[in-house]
Amino acid sequence: MKEKLFALTQYILPHHLISRAVHYFVECENPAFKNALINWIIKHYDVDMSEAQAEHAESYKHFNDFFTRPLKEGARPLPEQEDTVVSPADGAISQLGDIEYGRIFQAKGHDYSLIELLGGDTDLATEFMGGKFATIYLSPRDYHRIHTPAAGTLRKMIHVPGRLFSVNKGTVENVPGLFARNERVVSIFDTEHGPMAVIMVGAINVASIETVWSGLVTPYRKQVRTTEYKETTTPRIKLERGEEMGRFKLGSTAIVLFGEDKVNWLEQWQPESTIKMGQALATPAE
Repeated sequence: MKEKLFALTQYILPHHLISRAVHYFVECENPAFKNALINWIIKHYDVDMSEAQAEHAESYKHFNDFFTRPLKEGARPLPEQEDTVVSPADGAISQLGDIEYGRIFQAKGHDYSLIELLGGDTDLATEFMGGKFATIYLSPRDYHRIHTPAAGTLRKMIHVPGRLFSVNKGTVENVPGLFARNERVVSIFDTEHGPMAVIMVGAINVASIETVWSGLVTPYRKQVRTTEYKETTTPRIKLERGEEMGRFKLGSTAIVLFGEDKVNWLEQWQPESTIKMGQALATPAE
């Protein structure tokens, strides 16, 4: 009941205003304030700082600097098999499975449209019909940089404006079509496994989404904005498997899509499984 009430209250909240206000506080450089906030988060969420390049609150400029902290070299080793698809992020697998009849499973009693998720691009959606999806939720304790699941060349980036509902388990179970309603950045790569989409979904309190090739992705007049990276674009944006592609300033969700008969998720992964960036997520379909 509490989760349903929390979800219902979010319909009337000024999501973007709240997130802008949060942005002000998490960029505050006052040492006493930012150190107290960072240390509280570390303790409250049991953040493993031994993996971080800088292990102490005092080393960070502000809270967002801490939240997007880099890890030590070798903290996330990749599988030796180069054709193995890896997790793009640390977190918990919310759901994974097949894209059926153009719908993606969200939670019991809820699914959402593939076309809507991709910003209404019907031609692009056909490339993923009958394919696979995996949804990974990043909690406040997790490492918040997003990496490419497979080596690829960037073809297109779509920024889709929208709401900023929370993406925690309770809200996902109670807000229909949440991931196709929230603001998101869709990145399309051409890989050895065919087209791959990595979707970074915003959420309430998420101050911003960044990509390594465009920096901060900002709303554009509340309209879908598509940037094409054609073969004539110089230089082409090519990322290796496991290379950083973006980051969240505060937590959210990453969704990975592949086309039909391209990859198979490993059987060990089930909803609510915890996963680390770089762990084997899928193998090529035979």
